[in-house]
Amino acid sequence: MSEDLLIKNGLIVTGNERGAIYGKGHVSVSNGMITSIGPGGPSMKADTVIDASGCVVIPGLITAHTHLYGILLRGASLNVDPPTDFAQVLQRVWWPLDEALTVDDAYASALSASADMLLNGSTLYADTYSGPNSIEGSLDAIARGTREVGIRGIVAFEMTERHSQQEGERGFQEGLRFIKSLKKNDLVSGMMSIHASFTVGDEIVAKTVNEAKKLNVPITVHTSEGLVDLYHNLERSGERTVERLSRLGVLGPRTVLAHCVHVNDHEMDLIAESKTSVAHNPMSNMLNAVGVSPVPSMLKRGITVGLGNDGWIYDPFENMRCALTVHRLASGNPSAIGPEQIFRMATLDGARCYGMDSRIGSLEEGKSADIVILDGSRVPTPLTKDSVIGHLLNTFGGSDVRDVFVGGIHSVENSRLKLTSQSNVAKISRESARSLWSRLNK
Repeated sequence: MSEDLLIKNGLIVTGNERGAIYGKGHVSVSNGMITSIGPGGPSMKADTVIDASGCVVIPGLITAHTHLYGILLRGASLNVDPPTDFAQVLQRVWWPLDEALTVDDAYASALSASADMLLNGSTLYADTYSGPNSIEGSLDAIARGTREVGIRGIVAFEMTERHSQQEGERGFQEGLRFIKSLKKNDLVSGMMSIHASFTVGDEIVAKTVNEAKKLNVPITVHTSEGLVDLYHNLERSGERTVERLSRLGVLGPRTVLAHCVHVNDHEMDLIAESKTSVAHNPMSNMLNAVGVSPVPSMLKRGITVGLGNDGWIYDPFENMRCALTVHRLASGNPSAIGPEQIFRMATLDGARCYGMDSRIGSLEEGKSADIVILDGSRVPTPLTKDSVIGHLLNTFGGSDVRDVFVGGIHSVENSRLKLTSQSNVAKISRESARSLWSRLNK
């Protein structure tokens, strides 16, 4: 149970619909919920009082799409021929990695990646795990690592029929079992995940849609990340990727399409009309050289777009900066997208992707106290109500995160994990990665 908390004297960026910002404001928290927010300081007493003078207080940032196990590949030197397109990246790097993963790796990566994201200001992630030889029990292992760190997680096994229909069915059943095992008000929740339309047949897609509706959980699917997805669907059915997903009933307000790089105007209209959301992963798209998602066109259509990292760079501030700059570069228009839009993608709209915007994503009375305090002492120019959004995109980074609260629980204090040992996290992660690298290079 969290204690009553008062954060005072901070520059409060609420992230609410009005974009309200309070200079030298306060946030009061009781039983893990925000009870008061605004300018000045209330007279209430609290178990814990934090003076945020010189600091910026923001909502916990939302990572709308990730792969926790990606952290185990950092720095790895793999004995593979350099890939020259995205299909080869999958075939030579990610799919062999998937097949080498164990349930212990799932736990270690969840522990390590959760810690990385939390320390950098993320308080919620949406993850899909893909390990065809470590299906059963993998999601429980991920949930365990997540809870130990103290971050929120939405977890799924991304089903695929890459090897066989039986493999897809096992992933499907693991997802169902895990979702049904969860208790209410847990840090961890579940969703259904389809790897991508080019690795599954129509039958399992339709079955997934039906079960997700019954369980009232989100669905996520990688969508036209690379041209291989688009070409596969055109060759098999004469449909573009989003057209096929629409025919199979995947689109809807509880669906999050990851990437959406190779989508045309008609597909974006289908996404908008169905109130489907998109998880944008700009740094990963650049890393894999797949292209630039037409996010400005999506925003003009009213599509909800969240911001993810796709399992590469877990610092959300770096991902925000990349999202700000890549669309300006791609369009040749330095006003193609603004800081306010990007910050919203990383907060309220990220929560909205998963139907959680009534609970998190902004600092408002009645919402969960998912709060990040940024140390403003290194900001080189005035830090004011007018300049703070610009600083969030241009100045601050994960290294400026001082304190993080998740549901009112103090999970990061003075830039250190509070609920678990950072040295233990590093030890477990390194041991797991060392063994994984050895298996991959046999």
